[in-house]
Amino acid sequence: MPERFEVGMPDGVRLHVEATGPADAQVTAVLLHGWTLDGRAWHRQVEALAADGAVRVVTYDARGHGRSSCMELPTATLAQLGDDLAAVLDTVAPTGRVVLVGHSLGGMTIMEYAHRHPAHFAARTAGLVFVSTTAEGHTHTAYGLSPRITRLIRLAETTGAGVLARCGSWRAPRALLRALQPSIRWMLFGDRCEPADIRLVTSAVARASLRSIGGFRASIGAQHRLDTLAALAHLPAAALVGDRDRLTPPPCAESIAAALPATELTVCPGAGHMLMMERADEVNSALTGVLRRVLAGGPSPTRGATPAGAGA
Repeated sequence: MPERFEVGMPDGVRLHVEATGPADAQVTAVLLHGWTLDGRAWHRQVEALAADGAVRVVTYDARGHGRSSCMELPTATLAQLGDDLAAVLDTVAPTGRVVLVGHSLGGMTIMEYAHRHPAHFAARTAGLVFVSTTAEGHTHTAYGLSPRITRLIRLAETTGAGVLARCGSWRAPRALLRALQPSIRWMLFGDRCEPADIRLVTSAVARASLRSIGGFRASIGAQHRLDTLAALAHLPAAALVGDRDRLTPPPCAESIAAALPATELTVCPGAGHMLMMERADEVNSALTGVLRRVLAGGPSPTRGATPAGAGA
């Protein structure tokens, strides 16, 4: 069973944290979930790493998400999430090497942490895994639709986000979310989707406060951190993306890989945005590969874009 506890932030927000594995492990893997999700999104990765037993694994729910408490609207920013990550590391992994693993918003949180706390980041971080994320805001987000339709959707999304941000700690009614499951499935998943994964995602969205769903939108769309990534080129890293991803399509991962020459880039055919669920084996393989390189302390491999399953 995982160890469950809360970490308090300076502004009074309480973050729900879960940890498995030995407290004295050489490496701690910290897995950060995406926007409107929670730490349960990583359950297949946590199970795989727990079976190994050599790594401590930490997940936590971002402020306003899951079982973490809601926050004041001005703190619904990526900058604050970067500060939160630094504080979590000081509490749950105060010593030893850390591998940071981020999906979507979680990947952007890692970049913001590196940008805002470069000395702290350099002293702790030994490896990186980016899953379905971007360093360029909504630059490449077109939802797989025409430019005209994309502009209309973005206008509606931005307007709606402003309304939701003012709804405080309220949460979306579960009946409404069940009705929206076909839309959630279309937006987040690729060719194949397990019913249990849709249920988990819907449950996570139901736990997210409306303030967090709406409040983080502006910050997410505006972030640009390729320059920050370029300074991390010495770290072993992996980036994964689905070629059916409507939110962070392949160009997002390609630009991350270009900024980080030590990155192994994996493109998963037929997969959407939820790679840790849709392609758990590929994500687990990339994560354990980075962990092995960190534990071995060896040189990082040369980057190359490789579709999942290629070279077998």
